[in-house]
Amino acid sequence: MEGEPTRIMLAVNQSTIKGYPHASISSSRAFEWTLQKIVRSNTSGFKFLFLHVQVPDEDGFDDVDSIFASPDDFKDLKQRDNARGLQLLEFFVNRCHEIGVACEAWLKKGDPTEVICLEVKRVQPDFLVVGSRGIGRFKRVFVGTVSEFCAKHAECPVITVKRTVDETPEDHVDD
Repeated sequence: MEGEPTRIMLAVNQSTIKGYPHASISSSRAFEWTLQKIVRSNTSGFKFLFLHVQVPDEDGFDDVDSIFASPDDFKDLKQRDNARGLQLLEFFVNRCHEIGVACEAWLKKGDPTEVICLEVKRVQPDFLVVGSRGIGRFKRVFVGTVSEFCAKHAECPVITVKRTVDETPEDHVDD
């Protein structure tokens, strides 16, 4: 529709190197690239939709070394995980407010590949931006990538933004 901002969904995740609340190298790169190459100075013409998918362990517990002695222990764990996710989203929301770009942000739990594609279907952004760690073919065969899955299955155009060489850690799996 004319006059409505272009809605950009950006799937973001935390850094595996620095931990919360720091955004991953790939997420930060995808966001900054989108600002520089697409939004540019037209801040009123765009709206960011930030999605962070928290991945529970296979058994449903994030801290397998922790001792859970009461129901409150589980509540504390859930509250801590939500707080970490909110701190991550706060980073991107604050950055948008600094430069005057409208945004929304929310958390979901589950498999990022499935959740991102379901959220794309539900929210119907104009396009999806995802970061890419740039893992090699060999690791990709065994691990697969969220960005590849989204490019194949999301019901909107998908832009995959790779990290630059100088942003890539020694171990490509780190982000």
